[in-house]
Amino acid sequence: MTRIATFNVNGVNGRLPVLLKWLDETAYDIVCLQELKTSDDKFPADAIRGVGYGAIWHGQKSYNGVAILAWGAEPLERRRGLPGDPDDTHSRYIEAEVNGLVVGCLYLPNGNPAPGPKFDYKLRWFDRLISYGRLLVTDGASILCGDYNVVPTAIDAVVPQRWLGDAVYFPESRQAYAEMLGNGWIDAVRRIH
Repeated sequence: MTRIATFNVNGVNGRLPVLLKWLDETAYDIVCLQELKTSDDKFPADAIRGVGYGAIWHGQKSYNGVAILAWGAEPLERRRGLPGDPDDTHSRYIEAEVNGLVVGCLYLPNGNPAPGPKFDYKLRWFDRLISYGRLLVTDGASILCGDYNVVPTAIDAVVPQRWLGDAVYFPESRQAYAEMLGNGWIDAVRRIH
């Protein structure tokens, strides 16, 4: 059984000691990281290799950024960036093959303040993910993990009222997530809990 985890690290270099300790203690087979907040050349690849993980990453200075780590292996990059908008410069998607499993790591836009341009970008990005996901879900063993910036239902929040007026809980965000699941994806957290 392959053990997979996802972690919004919120600054990989600033939280590197915590990340390395967590990687060492948990020993997941595959780890997806979001919100690296570092350029490609500043990604701590050597430190991560030092605890036994191969890595690929798609960084962006000060914002966004995603990475896929594999215990004792080098992930084989398949895609960098989500297709559908050649002008999109955000580092929010990377995809690799790890031991026969296709792994997509994503950091979906937050969308706040909403309504507005950031929310519109979120919905366009989500549409691109849904379209691409239709192809990927039929591509054999595959997983899309990361930070979706969506509260799919009220039971996904301790206090749902706190999310009223937030883009992550807007009906359009929740509907996009439901549409993605309707295309054959399984919400692993919901399946387990």
